[in-house]
Amino acid sequence: MGTLTGLMSLTNAALEADQSAINVTANNVANQNTAGYTRETVSFSASDAVSLSGYQGLDESVSATTVSQRSRVLEQQLQQQTQSSTSSTAVLTALQNIQSMFGLTSSSTDASSTTLGTAMNTFFSSLTALSSNPTDAATQTAVLTAASTLASAFNSTSQGLSSEVTSLNSQIATAAQQVNGLTATVAQLNQQITTLSPNQDAGTLEDARQQAILQLSSILGVDQITTQNNGVTLTASDGTVLVSGNQSYSLSTTTVNGNTAIVAGDPPAPLADDLQGGAIGGMLQARDQAIPPMQSAIDQLAYAIGTAVNTQNEAGTASSGTSGTAIFTLPTTATGAAATISVAGVAIATAAPGEGTSGTTNALSLANLATANIISGQTASNNFASFIGTLGTAVSSATTQNTANTASLAQAQTQRDSLSAVSLDDEATSLTNYQRSYEAAAKVFDIVDQMMADALNLGEQTPVS
Repeated sequence: MGTLTGLMSLTNAALEADQSAINVTANNVANQNTAGYTRETVSFSASDAVSLSGYQGLDESVSATTVSQRSRVLEQQLQQQTQSSTSSTAVLTALQNIQSMFGLTSSSTDASSTTLGTAMNTFFSSLTALSSNPTDAATQTAVLTAASTLASAFNSTSQGLSSEVTSLNSQIATAAQQVNGLTATVAQLNQQITTLSPNQDAGTLEDARQQAILQLSSILGVDQITTQNNGVTLTASDGTVLVSGNQSYSLSTTTVNGNTAIVAGDPPAPLADDLQGGAIGGMLQARDQAIPPMQSAIDQLAYAIGTAVNTQNEAGTASSGTSGTAIFTLPTTATGAAATISVAGVAIATAAPGEGTSGTTNALSLANLATANIISGQTASNNFASFIGTLGTAVSSATTQNTANTASLAQAQTQRDSLSAVSLDDEATSLTNYQRSYEAAAKVFDIVDQMMADALNLGEQTPVS
């Protein structure tokens, strides 16, 4: 009788274990499209046999344990590739914005087709026309008009670059606030996990924490360290602690030298400008490394053209007989020249001193500036063409890097999904197996039930209720 009771207990445990496995499978299917969900599987195990008063009892129990199919290595690899991908995307977006500002595309990189390139060519062409007709008032007016257009083109170019910096500063400030929300979430989940599941995988709570860290990785480069009681510590790429246990440390922003700087820590201090990874890392790279050399190059070009033209015009005599003066108004150094260059209302000095008001020597010298090496051993047009070429190369390089990072991210996602994502085909197979196992246990249960009834009725066919 004890053996039958033990067998019934065993089949009952099998039924419960199979039902648990069926429930796990159903939960997997229900969460197939849940972001960050980790597939769960069932591990069956038998209980130890029981010894009582020298008698060895039957192994009368079987249990089902739910196991999350999680790999810390694959999850952190996915986070790292996410950081690289979003960082390179931010850099590429900023460079493409600048490329568009110049009116360039991936298939059109001709410097002369840009607004600034056209304005430069028009200005130097007006000086050539002036050398052929130096005393003509309309031709001199055309030179001043072209000069004004050129100055405006430099102003607009400088303003466009500054606007991109302003936009990046705004995006960085917004992203810092998003970081605060995610780090607070991670800290809260740390608290729950260390309380409820300090020694084993926390299932959906851990899924939520890893998803928050993955979202955080898309914004800011972070390093993850597993701590005791199944907690995690998160730091920025410069080592600044963002999350420790159930405590998160908020980011704030301040303005340093006109740019947004991220402040964190206790006491608060600006983070390193070279933070790596995530959208913030990419935006900092674009703002602090890619754009300043462009601003400097445009400033130097504006200053070189303005200085060369002013120097040459001041060396000549105007048709009115007065000495030539500066055509362009410039700062004392190249810094900020593109933003502030303007045209003074002066006459063009076409003649050399002592040549007479109808002379053309200085007009020819002004026209020759188009082919003179006035900046870094180059003509103004060639220098600008080099600038456009450098911009095109930067965009091409950023595109290649972003493409590679995107491919690496896709590969990391595939590797993670191959282990942790839900496959409906696999779940259908598992469900069939668990159902068959359940049916088999139920059949054994029915047989044992009938045998117990026969035993209780001493073999009589009288039903036992």
